[in-house]
Amino acid sequence: MSDDVKEIFSPASAPVAPPAPAALAAKVRTLAPSMTRSMQRVAEAVANDPAACAALTVTGLAELTGTSEATVVRTARVLGYPGYRDLRLALAGLAAHQLSGRAPSVTADIAVDDPLSDVVAKLAYDEQQTLADTAAGLDMGQLGAAVAALAGARRIDVYGVGASGLVAQDLTQKLLRIGLIAQAHSDPHLAVTNAVQLRAKDVAVAITHSGSTGDVIEPLRVAFDHGATTVAITGRPDGPVSQYADHVLTTSTARESELRPAAMSSRTSQLLVVDCLFVGVAQRTYESAAPALSASYEALAHRHRIGGPSR
Repeated sequence: MSDDVKEIFSPASAPVAPPAPAALAAKVRTLAPSMTRSMQRVAEAVANDPAACAALTVTGLAELTGTSEATVVRTARVLGYPGYRDLRLALAGLAAHQLSGRAPSVTADIAVDDPLSDVVAKLAYDEQQTLADTAAGLDMGQLGAAVAALAGARRIDVYGVGASGLVAQDLTQKLLRIGLIAQAHSDPHLAVTNAVQLRAKDVAVAITHSGSTGDVIEPLRVAFDHGATTVAITGRPDGPVSQYADHVLTTSTARESELRPAAMSSRTSQLLVVDCLFVGVAQRTYESAAPALSASYEALAHRHRIGGPSR
């Protein structure tokens, strides 16, 4: 298939900045687990030998990987490129980068010798892309159902460990301030013993980027088995956590590296989902949420005035 013909697989849309060539390997590592096996073969091929793949047409890469031209194009789009032509350009850039002898990368896009101004700009761009990707990928039906469940819950338990545990605490603090009964659990034993007490009018929320964190999945399973409504916030909607979730909210699988692992970069997208849940619940419970939020502000106001005016 020619480059012109193959572009029928990439409908015209607003220009989107594709991932930088140096980010391709990290992008493949992050997204490959959620791809089909045929797409994984394409992704692994381009990441392992970008120079050789850059020289291939879409037909050539399909033959090399034992897949179809359509699979090659779909893989390119999943990796963030509008079409195969854009992926080939990125592969050529990555091959040149590998041969240039540049300073090693600290993250997917940041080199050891990058000035701090570049570090700030690159990280800011990556965070923006993570938020945009998460917003675009959120299922509004699933989000609305999760909001409705939280708004009517008798009790809410939230499970998360590590970086996701911080996000779990953020969600519970927000819900508490609008008058809901919520608690975060990072201790797996305590999480399970609390999950046993949940019933049909309760909600359990599991936060796990990988979708396979056992300490989070176990209490969600227990809550699910006891009739609670269950919600999973995860970057892997096909992961084990989803089999115990009534509603799945997918976060962006942000670029990862040795110094900026997925568990760290994914927190941005998790916090966006948490804010969407909170605002949605506050809207549905506004008559009770507004006074509760006002009361919480008033209760803490004096702490901001101690030792001087509020700042």
